[in-house]
Amino acid sequence: MISTSGITLRYGKRPLFEDVNIKFTPGNCYGLIGANGAGKSTFLKILSGEIEPSSGDVHITPGERLAVLKQNHYEYDEFAVLETVIMGHKKLYEVMREKEVLYSKADFTDEDGMRAGELEAEFADMNGWEAESEAAEMLNGLGITPDLHDKKMSELGGNEKVRVLLAQALFGSPNILLLDEPTNHLDIESIRWLEDFLAGYEGTVIVVSHDRHFLNTVCTHIADIDFGKIRMYVGNYDFWYESSQLALQLQRGENKKKEDKIKELQAFIQRFSANKSKAKQATSRQKLLDKITLDDIRPSNRKYPFILFKGEREAGKQLLLVDGLTKSLDGDKLIDNLTIAINKGDKVAFVGPNSLPKTLLFQLLVGEVEPDAGSFSWGVTTTRAYFPKDNSAYFEGVDLTLVDWLRQYSKDPDETFIRGFLGRMLFSGDDGMKKASVLSGGEKVRCMLSKMMLEGANVFILDEPTNHLDLESITALNNGLIDTDCTVLFTSHDHQFVQTIANRIIEITPNGIIDRMMTYDEYLESDEIKALRERMYAD
Repeated sequence: MISTSGITLRYGKRPLFEDVNIKFTPGNCYGLIGANGAGKSTFLKILSGEIEPSSGDVHITPGERLAVLKQNHYEYDEFAVLETVIMGHKKLYEVMREKEVLYSKADFTDEDGMRAGELEAEFADMNGWEAESEAAEMLNGLGITPDLHDKKMSELGGNEKVRVLLAQALFGSPNILLLDEPTNHLDIESIRWLEDFLAGYEGTVIVVSHDRHFLNTVCTHIADIDFGKIRMYVGNYDFWYESSQLALQLQRGENKKKEDKIKELQAFIQRFSANKSKAKQATSRQKLLDKITLDDIRPSNRKYPFILFKGEREAGKQLLLVDGLTKSLDGDKLIDNLTIAINKGDKVAFVGPNSLPKTLLFQLLVGEVEPDAGSFSWGVTTTRAYFPKDNSAYFEGVDLTLVDWLRQYSKDPDETFIRGFLGRMLFSGDDGMKKASVLSGGEKVRCMLSKMMLEGANVFILDEPTNHLDLESITALNNGLIDTDCTVLFTSHDHQFVQTIANRIIEITPNGIIDRMMTYDEYLESDEIKALRERMYAD
């Protein structure tokens, strides 16, 4: 078990946390949520001991082991992949290294033999003989194939390193797991493996994630950070969201009744206070008025951007024809003889474990790269807006304020209009004078979405648009794409995002495409699709 007593953290005079007392018990998974800047990652660092609070204490049951998902992807570059995973169990790894040193001694003494015996007993107690097979199984489940297990971490790509570090945190069944964005850079299969792993996990899990489906699947409780406090709720993310919205509506409704009563009393007092025959009644009403106080409903720190995708003109029925499209990258044929037709109203999720073919297809369709063979044609009434996975080209080296940056894409150049639009996207006041080149990842995404809305297109192409966004912005974007009657082509690793938007699923495999008019959950659960995917990915 892990708990806190009186945890307070201040930066200067500003308190991030104030007197937080909370308990996390074994067998439960806690989703730590809060607006950007609320301190989710900081609180995890306090629990792990990486950050010292201004006051208060963290208590961990004696003898329990805590594991943390490491964020430094270069920390283990000199170690082999399998060894890096085993290092997650510090005590076991120390025993293994000491054993190796002892057994490699040329002058092995009786004392060394006694120490070796002690180490062997410790090693067996910690299930050390199964360590390598357990680590390998975890790596396989997270998509790190056996041919990579003996390579150095420095030889792996960034996405692969993230998976190894996740396996490291999970290794050896620690009693307490702290996971900060564990689904980042994981494909759907790896996320489902992690969900299954955590479902059978008997320890305490505290997780920060922007993946709502993941939170709904694994969480038994939600710990909500707001106003420097953390409040605990039983249930998953959707249950918390619906309950909190309902409670707020009820509270507002109760206050509305009180407001109406106050207005009625104020009107009576104003009307009769000057009338001597009614003065006594007016005085009693005033006393009653003085006793009524409105509940203090503090507005949440959470802010939702306003996202609405509306085309300036209606598109024709047939939007896009792709015929035999082929494209290789660095000698690897990623798109091979692709033929599809996209119709008006389609909301197509392009899925699959390899992101490169999907990104490359979008780049082809918007003219950023040329095909090796084949062709495609857009309907004459179509206009396209594109959200690239990498938006750096729109911001790097750009010496423009945010207002001037957005003005480039607006038919109305008036600053009042631009600032009003920015305000809807949570850029208020002096934010408009920020340089576009220094914006955070989430701010850049909101800028790109603003650009797309101003373009008034009737076809939207979005490549991983939820990256860098907080839960509130993801929810707003999700709702905006559900509500639009425009055609949408998109990719995302956010399960709920795909499930609630897409009416058509296309998967680009090494041996052709799978194309179905169905929801994402239907696609994943279909036995016919499972068998087909197995054939399409077979060597």
